[in-house]
Amino acid sequence: MKTKRIESRRPEVGGPSGRRISFPDYLRRQIERLTESGRLGTARNYLRTWNSLNAFLAGKPFPMHRFDSRFVEEYGEWLRRRGVVRNTVSFYMRVLRSVYSRAVGERLVAQTYPFGNVYTGIDRTRKRAVDERIIGRLSRLDLRGSAPLALARDLFVFSYCARGMAFVDMAFLRRPGLRDGGGHSGCRRPNGVVPSPPHKPAQPLSVRLEPCMQAIVARYAGRAPGSPYVFPVLKSGEFGSAYRQYQVALNYYNRQLKRLAALVGLETGLSSYTSRHSWATAARNHEVPLPVISAGLGHTSEHTTRIYLDCLESSVIDRANRAIVACL
Repeated sequence: MKTKRIESRRPEVGGPSGRRISFPDYLRRQIERLTESGRLGTARNYLRTWNSLNAFLAGKPFPMHRFDSRFVEEYGEWLRRRGVVRNTVSFYMRVLRSVYSRAVGERLVAQTYPFGNVYTGIDRTRKRAVDERIIGRLSRLDLRGSAPLALARDLFVFSYCARGMAFVDMAFLRRPGLRDGGGHSGCRRPNGVVPSPPHKPAQPLSVRLEPCMQAIVARYAGRAPGSPYVFPVLKSGEFGSAYRQYQVALNYYNRQLKRLAALVGLETGLSSYTSRHSWATAARNHEVPLPVISAGLGHTSEHTTRIYLDCLESSVIDRANRAIVACL
């Protein structure tokens, strides 16, 4: 009796398919996948990396099988020569490592551990938070002469009052997500970032709608009749089109924040991240326990929260020291 021979049909690692695929094209495919699944924040990070990598390659295709440690080191050196800071270089490398690992899992390329000689950590960065008094000054600015500046200011203050709600959450925040009578601001979103597409289960984010937040929402209640959104940032109700509008709006928002920083004499500037860091710092200064701050920010780990709060303000330390010295 002859025994039948069973041959594996699994593709050869790094075979012909891996040689035909360009790594930038594969990265672009991951951006599309993330966008379709509603993971907009990650998709935006991948797109930033794709733009940088594409500039390094001068738009030329780069076969997947040639992605090795030498290529990674050359790309890193190119970034450093262009004055890219170490944390940003590490950011690009971590994205590429994630994409490369996925390609390895799909047997498009053999695992050669090409990131062993490059830095993929996170250095301590300058403090992004601003003092509570700055938030107060921003909220009191008379911006009736500039609707774009007024909207940027209102979004920034709303974000601060909503525990550092991300710009993407505010942009996609829909009117049905708001409850009257001091209820909650709910944003349906996968992975804590955006409203859920129909094919993806939702994870609700609930933030109590405080009076200061209600006042901001009320200013825009009748600005765009028929729009499903709370704020006049997006126009399209179709997910893909709305996402493209969001990307443009985020860049515009950050430019307006720079103008606002100049108006209040803030040399360090403002960005879409500042409100989040500022809320975390203010909560810490008001002696809110770390687990509560971590939960308020939506962090899955207190380690991430500690990164936010790593740079203690000198004034906080001085006050603590003054209290200790006063006992002498």
